Amino acid sequence: MVRFWAALLGGDPVDRARGWSHVEPPEGVRLAFQPVAEDKAVKNRLHLDIEVDAIEPATAHALRLGATRIGETVTDDKGSFQVMADPEGNEFCFVCDHATTADPSLPRPPGLR
Repeated sequence: MVRFWAALLGGDPVDRARGWSHVEPPEGVRLAFQPVAEDKAVKNRLHLDIEVDAIEPATAHALRLGATRIGETVTDDKGSFQVMADPEGNEFCFVCDHATTADPSLPRPPGLR
């Protein structure tokens, strides 16, 4: 999972003892993973919305990495979102806000907004 998320968001995957790992981002929040015995059975308790410049290129990139598209892209007057699942079934969304533009001073992962 750490390699999927590092490839999707940018940063380096770091493996640690006892199966723990994390994505070491160039800037921003570290995303950590720990092994659990149970399979995912219900909705996530945490859901990531990842802001992108365009839904389809981000979706295509995630699909190449092993993600799954869930449903169709939803668009309204505020923007669009596409629900995705990582290779273990954890849901996340790509979001594109049509009302605002990206702040160029904020760090952005490669290929994402």
